[in-house]
Amino acid sequence: MGTRRQGALPPGAPPGTGPVPGPRFSWALGLLILLATSAAAQEVPATGGALGGVGLIEMRNARFRPDATLEAGAAFRRNGQAWFLSAQPLPFLETTFRLERDSAFDLKLRLWQENAWRPALAVGLQDAGSGGGRAGEYLVASKRFRSLDLSLGLGWGRLGRGGDLPNPLRRDWAPYPGSLFRSGEVALFGGLEWSLPALPTPLGPMEGLRAKLEWSGDSPGPSRNAASRVNLGLQWQPNPWLDAGLHLLGGTDLLLRLSLRTDAARQPEPPRPPLPMAPRPAPGTNPAGSDPAALKAALRRAGFDPLGFRLDGAEARIAVAGGPYANLAQVAGRVARAVQPHLPATVERLRLEWRRQGVTVARLVLLRQAMEAAAAGPGSAEEVLAATTLLPAENEAPRGPSLSWALEPRIALQLGNPRGVLRWQAGLATTLRIGLGGGVAVAGSLGQAVAGNLDGAPPSRSRLPHVRSDIALYSQAPLSVPTLYAERIWTPAPDLFARLTAGLLEPMFGGISGEVLWRPAGRGFALGLDLNWVAQRDYGPGFAPLGYTAATGHLSLHADLPVLNLYTLARAGRYLAGDWGGTLEVGRRFASGIEIGGFASLTNATGRYGEGNADRGFYLRLPLQFLGPATDARAIAVVRPGPRDAGQRLAVDNPLWEVAREGRAEALDRGFMGFLR
Repeated sequence: MGTRRQGALPPGAPPGTGPVPGPRFSWALGLLILLATSAAAQEVPATGGALGGVGLIEMRNARFRPDATLEAGAAFRRNGQAWFLSAQPLPFLETTFRLERDSAFDLKLRLWQENAWRPALAVGLQDAGSGGGRAGEYLVASKRFRSLDLSLGLGWGRLGRGGDLPNPLRRDWAPYPGSLFRSGEVALFGGLEWSLPALPTPLGPMEGLRAKLEWSGDSPGPSRNAASRVNLGLQWQPNPWLDAGLHLLGGTDLLLRLSLRTDAARQPEPPRPPLPMAPRPAPGTNPAGSDPAALKAALRRAGFDPLGFRLDGAEARIAVAGGPYANLAQVAGRVARAVQPHLPATVERLRLEWRRQGVTVARLVLLRQAMEAAAAGPGSAEEVLAATTLLPAENEAPRGPSLSWALEPRIALQLGNPRGVLRWQAGLATTLRIGLGGGVAVAGSLGQAVAGNLDGAPPSRSRLPHVRSDIALYSQAPLSVPTLYAERIWTPAPDLFARLTAGLLEPMFGGISGEVLWRPAGRGFALGLDLNWVAQRDYGPGFAPLGYTAATGHLSLHADLPVLNLYTLARAGRYLAGDWGGTLEVGRRFASGIEIGGFASLTNATGRYGEGNADRGFYLRLPLQFLGPATDARAIAVVRPGPRDAGQRLAVDNPLWEVAREGRAEALDRGFMGFLR
């Protein structure tokens, strides 16, 4: 008798019976089913790690938050605490700033996304560029199978102290310079994250629970204060903004993690329902001499300061200032809807002049019929954009007096000091700007400290002039006058802007500041030059100078990048401490007006005087148009590893790029949906 092959029909099997799967075939079939069904689990949101950013517990995985996510939180354990701020500025890039015993900056880059057959893969740097106690590099893969997410990675540096493998990229083998991925041995790390079913409670089902098990790449022992490399955790993520976790590290330490997050792409202001587009008045019911007073009253109700109105045949010329919108398309759409019932039926074109800080930043021609079609349904915002003509910026309407104010939150941070203490001060500032006509204005602000410990920070030991490192001394007076100055902003030629400011320019310096900016409305770049002579202000509430003076100025290039609303800014010149060098900045602006970016400055003082290799950090800018009528106020948070004196620039209220940038074609294209909002 012959031997029956595995999988062949057994003797006497009825017709139509398939082969009997063997053990190997069953295992392979099960794996294929798991792989095929794993893609459906990709919508499970990622969770945060103990050190900030997305991860398992102490180790990272290859997961990322959604694009434009901002997250801030803290982790508490027996021997200390860590504060962290994470951002997802690009879909494939995660950045984390952490303050523990010292400051640290982490980067994680997605190499590719998970699909039905392959895992997600990411590479990262922990404590990048500083060589701190947690410095290390890693390569990690993650694959999800229904409710189970598995991760496996290789760690170098602090993440490789487990020493499971020899380093294939050790220094004497690697053909490239540097120390990344080349220190010591390599350790394996990994773990799993299990999405638990809803837990019944007396208050209802508790959803969003995750159980975590991790094998750390770090070694146990006294230096890590752990008995083993195994970490356990329970994470709770009940909604899109809260992430809380309780973890047992190495069998010895409990760690509590809590963070809050938000979506930077969402509009931060209270929703304003669109103004209805009224029907065009019937012919003859609204003569050519329509009531300018009624039209201006309608513009005021829409939040604008009307500056001028004139009818010129089939064209209505309208000039407005300010407004609670930083989006040019939304300004144009709101103005068009506000004046619609007050224009004669024969008007077909709206010629709009939009002014900010006393200077015209945009002129455009809007077709009335396109707006009516978009509001009624047959048309669209894209068709309104296609029918709109953007003109070079220059003043047309006469410039009379104006008034704007805002009540703004202010927060100052001192991060990265040697003791690892988070120093901060929160307060309020009232700003006032009085336009005198002709682009001339007087402006100032009054600040009131509310809470914080920044005034108790240790004194600066910088060997450079203390142009920024004495921030704690400037925080001791509860009531302050951050700014008080006279200013003129004007356009000497189409798309050429100029500014001259004199007085108390910022909380630490007063003097004279001049700037010119060429900003072609239809191009994706701008060139600027600023020159300043300043004297350092007294620490107290008085106005007396301290005796330090400086001449400072920079040549700047602003450029739009072709993807993801990214922009870049390059500066070169002399900084406040007398050092010479350059700054490179890359940022992203979302439709909400929120901006996230990073910067690095390198000067002839960095690397000397105890200033480190470079001044670097990242920033968050949040528009605050809802805090006052016709205000351009923004909250700005800058996170850098400590207050440094090298690479520091003057911070005037109205740099021309910030005044004029929203009057360009790029801004109109980016926010074109604002025509209908």
